[in-house]
Amino acid sequence: MPVQFSKLKVGDNAIIDECQVSSDTSTSSSQIQRLMMLGLTPGTRFTVVRVAPLGDPIEIKLRGFNLSLRREEALGLWVTIL
Repeated sequence: MPVQFSKLKVGDNAIIDECQVSSDTSTSSSQIQRLMMLGLTPGTRFTVVRVAPLGDPIEIKLRGFNLSLRREEALGLWVTIL
């Protein structure tokens, strides 16, 4: 069952299900496009490496590199925890 990216914890392995623009959040199509250009496309597997002390940003490992995302940037990402 897909959950929002922001619900992930350190050590979680997940796969991206959907990248969507939502009118009820601040997620814009340009933000989603940027995330997809960084490699966060549907079907991509990743691992949560680290979460900052206040919960923001979240560092993930995907496609051989580490990427840090603010929760606000990733509001449109829906994932399935493996």
